[in-house]
Amino acid sequence: MNAPESFSTGIAHHIGRYSDAVRVPAGHELIFLSGTPGLRADGSLPEDFSEDAAQAWRIVSDALAQAGATLTDIVSARQWLTSADDLPTYAAVRAETIHHEPTFMLGVVSGLIWPNLRVEIEVTAVRPAPNT
Repeated sequence: MNAPESFSTGIAHHIGRYSDAVRVPAGHELIFLSGTPGLRADGSLPEDFSEDAAQAWRIVSDALAQAGATLTDIVSARQWLTSADDLPTYAAVRAETIHHEPTFMLGVVSGLIWPNLRVEIEVTAVRPAPNT
C-alpha cells in the first residue's frame, strides 16, 4: 500500500515547513480529531503559552494513539491562536513536535469557546486500513 504523498508548488515553503497538498491513496482510514486546546487532565490551563501549546500537541498525540495512529500520520492540521504575539512560540513548539510536512492552516481569531483558551488544534490523520 502506498503512503500519502506531499506536493509542493513552492509557495508554502515561503511561509513555513508544510505541504501545499497531500494525496491519500486508496486503502487508508481517515481519523478526524476535534479542536484540541491545551487543557490538563484536571481541566486547568498552563500559565505559560509554550506549555499550553505543547500540552495541546500531547493531547493530539494521545488521541491519535487511541485511534491507532501517530503524529506522523497527520495529513492536515488547522490551528487557531487568540494572539498573533504567540505565533513565534507556537511555531517553535510545532517544529519540535511535527517533523514531516502535512498541510497546515494557522489562523489568529478573537476568541475560542472558552475566553481563557489561547490555542486549539484540529487534525486529520490517515493510516493504512487493516487487511480484512
